[in-house]
Amino acid sequence: MQWIALLLVGLSALLAAPDSRADASGQAVLVSLDGAISPATAAYFESSLDAAIADGASLLILELDTPGGLDSAMRDIIKRILGSPIPVVTYVSPSGSRAASAGTYILYASHIAAMAPATNLGAATPIPVGGSPGGSPEPKSSPDDDDDEGEDAEADDAGADSPADAGTASRRKAVNDAVAYIRGLAERRGRNADWAERAVREGVSLSADAAKAQNVVDLIATDVADLLVQIDGQSVQVSGGQITLDTAALTVERVEPDWRIELLSIITNPTVAYILMMIGIYGLLLEGYSPGAIVPGVVGAISLLLALFAFQALPINYAGLALMALGVALMVAEAFAPSFGALGLGGVAAFVFGSIMLMDADVPGYGVNLGVIGGVALVGCAGMGLSMWMLMRSRSAPVSTASEALNGETGYADTPLAAGEAGWSVVAGETWKIRPARALEAGERFRVTGREGLELQVEPIQRAD
Repeated sequence: MQWIALLLVGLSALLAAPDSRADASGQAVLVSLDGAISPATAAYFESSLDAAIADGASLLILELDTPGGLDSAMRDIIKRILGSPIPVVTYVSPSGSRAASAGTYILYASHIAAMAPATNLGAATPIPVGGSPGGSPEPKSSPDDDDDEGEDAEADDAGADSPADAGTASRRKAVNDAVAYIRGLAERRGRNADWAERAVREGVSLSADAAKAQNVVDLIATDVADLLVQIDGQSVQVSGGQITLDTAALTVERVEPDWRIELLSIITNPTVAYILMMIGIYGLLLEGYSPGAIVPGVVGAISLLLALFAFQALPINYAGLALMALGVALMVAEAFAPSFGALGLGGVAAFVFGSIMLMDADVPGYGVNLGVIGGVALVGCAGMGLSMWMLMRSRSAPVSTASEALNGETGYADTPLAAGEAGWSVVAGETWKIRPARALEAGERFRVTGREGLELQVEPIQRAD
């Protein structure tokens, strides 16, 4: 019982002791988002913000370098920023970084927007996943065209049912929705809403200096320390009300993604998801060709499920997915109904074209590595070539099955047999019923000449004199 008493004393001492961590109110949490905005990066940001709030941190610094990403992930991040009880400072850094597309929206939503020298933002036009169904692209317009916006919207609605205008109408609605969204963010933070609209409609970009001059961002900082000095004393509106920042003496704690976020990032990488799908397809095919192998089926099923999970979070072009499915079907058909390569090579071609189209390449950061696709195509062609070689080889090979396989085999009579009398003997390691054409003596050697059902016709082997 003494160890229990010691344990209780130790726990009580631990609870009574002051927190060994640095005072959280004197900390700034630094989160780095480098790459495309995805469900994994959104989860990383949200978990980091929750931890910062729970620890009582003074603010969160989002160090950003992104070419853009998925709209759903971007909006998840922005919702958390707008509802945050602590300030979120988005800092485009280091020099040479960018906050393009989705990054521009996040920058506008932040309580404080900062950029390092030689960085840029903009090009925030939304891109439909899978491509537009048709129509011409949205014409460029300027902020002075607001008077015509109502007429354009009415025209869109009036012509939405026309197949020729369906793509244009859909694109305009997406652009107008994005314009309203980013203007709302700009007005909430007191930033340049007209330029934000141009970034969406015209895809324009700005350097850090120009962005500061046009009231798109609040400041330019050379590093995080300079950033904390410049924002010290500024007032910002958070979900709990107006607060004044006291950041000059803050310590910065960088938060790295945990293993769950790292795993999600790996799985939702377009190239990794594509490879998982390949492993899944070929694993299940191998299991189908060799039932009971177990390992290919288990590995294939797990890989395919992981790939399908990743595809739910990725911008999939369904035309490419349909082509890949057709390619797999043609390759399977070649295995079961050989067409001397017509089906197989057609399947490989469909599979390769589908692979290229699978991920929407227009969405920044979401393309499949062409080298991986080329490797898969070469493996597919090699597999088809091997199948053709084995088929041709089998056509010229001697027959080795059924009754023909026993013709010419020899054995010994167990008992004397008269001509036409049935008996038993071992042939090719198996016991068969035999019926000789001529009489056999016990132990006499014979040769198989044919088969009827489960009975072998045999004849004595003439002895050499």
